[in-house]
Amino acid sequence: MQSPQLFHKILGLILLLLPCHAQGRAAPVFPVPGFRAEGRLSQAYLPGFPSVAGNEMEDVFQLKDRILKLEGVLRLQEKITTSGGKIFATSGKTADFHTTVKMCQEAGGCIAAPRNADENAAILHFVKKFNRYAYLGIKEALIPGKFQFLSGAELSYTNWYSHEPSGKGEEECVEMYTDGTWNDKKCNQNRLVVCQF
Repeated sequence: MQSPQLFHKILGLILLLLPCHAQGRAAPVFPVPGFRAEGRLSQAYLPGFPSVAGNEMEDVFQLKDRILKLEGVLRLQEKITTSGGKIFATSGKTADFHTTVKMCQEAGGCIAAPRNADENAAILHFVKKFNRYAYLGIKEALIPGKFQFLSGAELSYTNWYSHEPSGKGEEECVEMYTDGTWNDKKCNQNRLVVCQF
């Protein structure tokens, strides 16, 4: 297993070379002291960085290409949407709020929580597709009628339905309607599971 330091050094090198790869150009020889390139990517050396063989770099690029292709397939199947660097996904299953939070965490993400209109629209795509309301990663704070993200951060964006929230301590969770507006709701109802990564 590679050390975390080696991983971060390789990641830094990838970030240097990635813009060229994305544009389909060969990696340039950088004007950085101590950098050598023999062939296309056969050997790269930066002081403090281990030597990275071309095959390893090629493997990284192939992995990135494979991930991009898989994302494309998932988009075509309407299993994911993206907004602002986030990926939103659903399996089409429904669950209560606490199970939704757990399912998203087990998948390596968290329950979808829109921070702007574009992210709200990305989640709404699934709500409309499955014609099911979805829980959002927003809960009522200790002050009845005041809502916040699960992290405790204040909401910087809201899209409440007219006269909502109205539960005032009775409805602690938030669901998204099929028009994209929000409603406060009890947490025990089954709603569409939408996660963000």
